[in-house]
Amino acid sequence: MNKERLLQHCRSQLENREQRILKQMAGLRESLDSETKSSAGDKHETGRAMVQLEQEKLSQQLSDIEKSRSVLRRIGIGSNTTKVSLGSLVKTSLADYFIAISSEVFIDNGNHVYCISAGSPMARLLIGKEMGEEFAFNGKKYTILDTM
Repeated sequence: MNKERLLQHCRSQLENREQRILKQMAGLRESLDSETKSSAGDKHETGRAMVQLEQEKLSQQLSDIEKSRSVLRRIGIGSNTTKVSLGSLVKTSLADYFIAISSEVFIDNGNHVYCISAGSPMARLLIGKEMGEEFAFNGKKYTILDTM
C-alpha cells in the first residue's frame, strides 16, 4: 500500500467536499438575492435569517476543510517509524488504518484502508503503539501487524 496514494485520496476527498460546499454557498447567495428582491415583512426577514445561518454553517465547514489540509501538509510520507503517529499506515489483525484525517474508505485491489483523524477514538488507541502490541476496541481484540 502506498502512503502517497492514501494522501492523494484524502486530498481528493477534501477537494470534492469543498466544491460541494462552494456550490451550496453560491445557491444560497442566489436565494438571498431573490429574497431581497421579493416581498418585505416578517416572512422576508425569517427567510434571510435562515439563509444567513446556513451560510455561517457552510463557512465553518470550509474552515474545517482548511484545518484538515493543514494536517495533511504536516504528514511526511517518507518517514517510517516503529511507533504509530500522524501519517502512519497501520495494519492490524482486523483492519488497516491511515492516521491522517477522517475520510472515506480507500479501496485498492480489494484492500480497504480506513482514513481516520488523529483525534478519533481508534487513532488515540493506536498512537504510540508498536508492531506486535495488542489492544481492545468496541469489545474486539486487535493486534498491530505492521506500521509504515
